[in-house]
Amino acid sequence: MRRITRITTVGIASAALALSVTACGGNSSDAGSGSDGDKAAIAYDIGGRGDQSFNDAAYAGLAKAEKDLDVQGSEAEPSDGEGDADKVQRLTELARSGNNPVIGVGFAYAPAIKKVAPKFPKTTFGIIDDASVTDKNIANIVFNEEQGSYLAGVAAAKVSKSKTVGFIGGVETPLIKKFEAGFIQGVKDTDASVNVLPQYLTQPPDFGGFSKPDLGKAAAQGQLDKKADVIYSAAGLAGSGAIEAVSKAGKWNIGVDSDQYQQKGLAPYKASILTSVTKDIEDAVFNLIKSVKDGKPQTGEIRYGLDKNGVALSMSNPAFAEMKDVIAAVDKAKQEIIDGKITVKTAP
Repeated sequence: MRRITRITTVGIASAALALSVTACGGNSSDAGSGSDGDKAAIAYDIGGRGDQSFNDAAYAGLAKAEKDLDVQGSEAEPSDGEGDADKVQRLTELARSGNNPVIGVGFAYAPAIKKVAPKFPKTTFGIIDDASVTDKNIANIVFNEEQGSYLAGVAAAKVSKSKTVGFIGGVETPLIKKFEAGFIQGVKDTDASVNVLPQYLTQPPDFGGFSKPDLGKAAAQGQLDKKADVIYSAAGLAGSGAIEAVSKAGKWNIGVDSDQYQQKGLAPYKASILTSVTKDIEDAVFNLIKSVKDGKPQTGEIRYGLDKNGVALSMSNPAFAEMKDVIAAVDKAKQEIIDGKITVKTAP
C-alpha cells in the first residue's frame, strides 16, 4: 500500500498539477486515470490514520480490498491547518495517478470533491458522511449515527449509578450534533432522571477538536468532576484522551466509529470501554471499491442504518455482554427503531 505522508501530500500534488497543466494545455481529463478498479485511494480526515476511530475504520476497508480484491491501495494524509485548496490538490493527484475510486474520508472533503469530480468523469469519487455534493460519479456514503447513539444512551442510562453521564463532541457540526441528539434521547427515554452533560471541544472553523487528545482528556476530567460515570466521546483522535481519563477514574467509556475495545492503541484502557457506537465504514469503503472493480460503480446516496447493521453497538467487552438487562433494553430499542415505533432525532 502506498502512503502519501502529511508532509509530502501537498508538494506531490502541486508538482503533479503543474505537470498536468503543461501536458494537457490546461485541460483536465481522465487521461491516464484507471477505470478498472485495480487501484483505489483514500484521503484521510483530520487526525489521519492512527486515530483509533474514524480514519482507521476507512483504512480497514482499503486493506480488506487489497487482500480480497487484489487492489493496489494508496493513502493520503491531511496536513495541519490545511484548506480546501489542499484537498483539491490531493484528490486531483490521486485521480491522475489512476486510482478509481478516490474516497474522501469525512464531510470536510465536500467542497473539494465538488470541484474535482467533474474533471474526472470516468473516476468514481466517494465521500463519507456527506450527501450535499452530488454528481453522476459521486457516491455519498452516509450513516444514521443518531440511531446507534440512541442505543448508547439506553446503555448509559442503564449502567449509570451516579445518574450523570457525559457526551463529548469533537467539533460542533451538524454531523456530531446527530450523535449528541441520539444519545440524549436514548438516555432520557430510558431514565428521565439521568442528567446529560454535553460538551464540544472546538467550534468551526477550528477543527482541532478532532485531533487533540489533550482537549478530550481535559473535557472528560471536567465531566468526571461533575460526577459523570459514563462518558460517550465522538471526537476522533481527541477521544483517546477522554478514554484515558475515564479509564484512570475507574468509570465507563463509550467509544465511537470503530470498536474501540479492539483498538491496539487503546489496549491499556480497554476494560473501561463498555461498548462503542460503530459505523460500518470498513464495509462501506470495501463495497464501493468492489463496485468499481466489478464495473458497476455505486453512486448517489448509500445509507447505512440499524436496519442494515450499518450502525450498531459493539459487544466485544465481556463485561457488557454479561449485562443481560442492559442488552435486553438495547435490543428492544433497536427493534423499535427499525419498526418505526421510535423516531430518533437528528438535532438536540
